[in-house]
Amino acid sequence: MRLTTRSRYGTRLLLDIALHQDAGWVSTSDIAARQNISQKYLEKLVTGLRQSGIIQSKRGPFGGHKLAKSADEITVGDVVRALEERLLISNCSDGERLCGECTLAGECVTQFVWIEASNVLMQTLDSYRLSDLIRRKG
Repeated sequence: MRLTTRSRYGTRLLLDIALHQDAGWVSTSDIAARQNISQKYLEKLVTGLRQSGIIQSKRGPFGGHKLAKSADEITVGDVVRALEERLLISNCSDGERLCGECTLAGECVTQFVWIEASNVLMQTLDSYRLSDLIRRKG
């Protein structure tokens, strides 16, 4: 799996919301200015984060975004799951189905390595909470 800007920018977006939501709803235009990320791109990320229940959104001139959970309940793994299309490091690391492109499908003795690597990566991302990032920023 290659983590895209969706995960990296999504994590920055959430960190920005967490740091500024005490003053009220946080607008994407303010986040875009502080994080130097396109507002249009942030709005795409907001959709995935809202659908996953990570943030709440309010429309209107005094609207914006807030965390739907505490920063201690949101992991970087949650962000990746909400925003990435593919969570596996290789086509054959999905233990439920075998890669149809591989000539050794069903016989490959290395498949367990890619499955385990995918699992370890997600476990690592799940071990970091948004609150951990806030403390590091401190």
